[in-house]
Amino acid sequence: MKHSPLVGLGDSNAQFKVYIANRPKLPQYLSLSSQLTLKQNDIATIGQACGNGWRKVFNVYAKLMFALQAQGVHLANGFSSWQQYRDQRMLQSQSSTALMFSPPVLDEQQPAIQVICGRTYAQQLDAEYGLRLFWLNAEFAVSPMYRLFVCPYFDYRQLSNLKIAYLQTLIGEYGASANAKERL
Repeated sequence: MKHSPLVGLGDSNAQFKVYIANRPKLPQYLSLSSQLTLKQNDIATIGQACGNGWRKVFNVYAKLMFALQAQGVHLANGFSSWQQYRDQRMLQSQSSTALMFSPPVLDEQQPAIQVICGRTYAQQLDAEYGLRLFWLNAEFAVSPMYRLFVCPYFDYRQLSNLKIAYLQTLIGEYGASANAKERL
């Protein structure tokens, strides 16, 4: 399968990628055609300019990364809180995290853990690209061969702390192999 150009925010060598259907409504992100590494304060700037919805996306992303330490995914190690991690490391150079606007990489050899935000977006991508999803319930799906997960949209009401814990467990079971954990 031919890969689309990778478009998103964060580390171009990310081992943890979150795929989202929308982009921050700022010109530099709407016209983005490649991977852009964020700098410190960029997340706060996007949240301030684009509203509470984007603040929630970044907060839930940071909470998930912080929770994944229990599964051996150590990208948030060294930070005392998910807020500190979000503000000082997430989506920056060498963070190994990315927020993607392009479709997931469907290659069994790709090493990244991939998470799609939202059932509707996942169903659209599945119809177009054949993600080989196995639905566990109405909100969560996995495609172990691609280390791909589907969860509710990154919003407190949709992806609550309880659901973050469930996703954390799924990633531990299906996505973070011993080799991957060493890299993460």
